[in-house]
Amino acid sequence: MGSGSPGRRPDLITLTGVSAVGHHGVLDFERRDGQPFVVDAVLHSDFSAAAGTDDIGSTASYAEVAERIVEIVSGEPVDLIETLAVRLAESVLAEFPVEAVEITVHKPKAPIAVPFGDVSVTVFRERGRGD
Repeated sequence: MGSGSPGRRPDLITLTGVSAVGHHGVLDFERRDGQPFVVDAVLHSDFSAAAGTDDIGSTASYAEVAERIVEIVSGEPVDLIETLAVRLAESVLAEFPVEAVEITVHKPKAPIAVPFGDVSVTVFRERGRGD
């Protein structure tokens, strides 16, 4: 994967707990009232160019990634958090210089009738595979 040596592990940027209110869900009150969503993103990249130049233009700005995540979560509603996770992953791949991305969407206030701590979905997407 990527521009490093064969078999080399990618370098990672990890964002955890990016939060926004969204109106996603299949139930009417979820769409109407909204609820918090929390996103974790792991960006797979190669930091060689960025480390060599010490220039943010050679890497993905985690601040810009976080802002984009919030825009999407608070934007157009979808029924499923699976759809939201794929939408986020595809956006990060299209807009930022990363080789792959893993997105986890947490829905901590999901309408579940029994006590629970969290519900989440995770997707992994990489360049050359559905991007």
